[in-house]
Amino acid sequence: MRMTAAVAGLALVLSACGGGEQPAAEPEAAAPAPAAATGALHDVNMVLEGSSYLYVPSQLTIKSGDTIVFHNISGGPHNVNFWTDSIPAGTQALLNAAMPDRMGDLTGPLLVAPNETYTITFAGAPAGEYGFYCLPHLAMGQVGKITIVE
Repeated sequence: MRMTAAVAGLALVLSACGGGEQPAAEPEAAAPAPAAATGALHDVNMVLEGSSYLYVPSQLTIKSGDTIVFHNISGGPHNVNFWTDSIPAGTQALLNAAMPDRMGDLTGPLLVAPNETYTITFAGAPAGEYGFYCLPHLAMGQVGKITIVE
């Protein structure tokens, strides 16, 4: 009998605490829309050569407005991630907006299927260096650098 009374009392307390109207959640700030591509198209292959995981080329110089298509050639899954501290200051939101289907901040999706591609347009991106890496293969040295020149 005491157990029944305790359960009933607990149910009453819980219903009194949880039945109120919840305040509306604050909407997230919208990321800026990615700018349209205006420049050249570049290809970067993501490969396994022997026991080395590589971006080919691993260093690329482009202009603001250019587009890079990353190709999963072999050794996948691969992706493209930018280090927050190795991109120009103030570029994070612009770069996030240019990266469709992100897994997280500055983190592109995993490309699993052979010949799958991932495209990033650097429209409006300021000049500077953009260090990047493959999340699954960072420990194996799959890193690269994009340099944007004016």
